[in-house]
Amino acid sequence: MYAVIRVGTSQERVTEGQVVRVDLRPEEVGASVEFRPVLVVDGDAVVAGPALKGATVTGTILGEEKGPKIRGLTYKPKAIQRRRWGHRQRYSTVEITKISTTA
Repeated sequence: MYAVIRVGTSQERVTEGQVVRVDLRPEEVGASVEFRPVLVVDGDAVVAGPALKGATVTGTILGEEKGPKIRGLTYKPKAIQRRRWGHRQRYSTVEITKISTTA
């Protein structure tokens, strides 16, 4: 059984026991979080749309981590205009504990 969940602006395919990296969540480490599934596949049965009204995917927050450093430079020739910038995205690691198709 696996499910496709919406996390922020992206979607992630998850199974029970899997550890996934999602956008930073405000909850503390060890807290339980719930995600709304977009699609649930259980063997040959595929559940989507209004049939998922009471379905949930539950997980536990394991900690935080940082993504790779992204560096950039804006440059305009002949104007002596340069700007360096950098960014490092923060993520929460979540272990998926339960996929439920009923309320």
